[in-house]
Amino acid sequence: MVEEKLPLSVALISLNEEANIGRTLQSISRVASEIVLVDSFSKDATVEIAKGFGARVYLEEWKGYINQKNSALQKCTQPWILALDCDEVPDDELVEEIKKVVTKNEKFGYKIQRKTFYLGKILRRAWQPDWKLRLVRRDCNPRWEGIEPHDTLVVDCPIKKINGCLVHYPYKDLFQHFEKTIKYARISAEAYLKLGKKSNLIKIIFNPIFAFIRLYFINLGCIDGIRGFIAAVSSFVGTFLKYVFLWEIYQSRQKNG
Repeated sequence: MVEEKLPLSVALISLNEEANIGRTLQSISRVASEIVLVDSFSKDATVEIAKGFGARVYLEEWKGYINQKNSALQKCTQPWILALDCDEVPDDELVEEIKKVVTKNEKFGYKIQRKTFYLGKILRRAWQPDWKLRLVRRDCNPRWEGIEPHDTLVVDCPIKKINGCLVHYPYKDLFQHFEKTIKYARISAEAYLKLGKKSNLIKIIFNPIFAFIRLYFINLGCIDGIRGFIAAVSSFVGTFLKYVFLWEIYQSRQKNG
């Protein structure tokens, strides 16, 4: 039996996401009336896969995470918007809850719990809790804000939480994980510099240590065994690189005037 489509747009951005996007769209396309994808000229089959699910695809040069995601939001036409990343998959419980919320049609934004699938297993405590505002009414003026690459969706209405979860598949293996860690650290450093922030030896030494302690001990990432330990180490490495990149970029610009 074909399900009735909801007055719901799904908004995504992509670049070479053929390994992920099909799984994501498979989970939500059966209930969404519209799928909007802003793609940055992928070289793989991302666009073809998205079109296979009926997505409206827009090819746009990369403008940064925040501006790219806002571009996708602006192209949505349905009363409700579900903002997703290509590596996030709504589970069955969440899809049913979305159907209830959209049918009820109250003027709220809804946060969704995101659980990370990492090295073959869903983590219990590392990178948790991770509630993300993703389901919003279009008339609540949704927009992405924040500091690159850590964007945040905000709305002009009250916010509630919803049952179900997004299963997050951020890394296919350790190599990709630490490759992204380096990339995001560099992006964060450049964003910090634009905000006038500076690095120093104290931040380079102690901030990574605090990042490790927070994830592994305070947030009980240790419960996730070796996966939790690796996650905590990646937090240490990412924080360390962010501040040494910030120091390096600042020194280079000072030298070059």
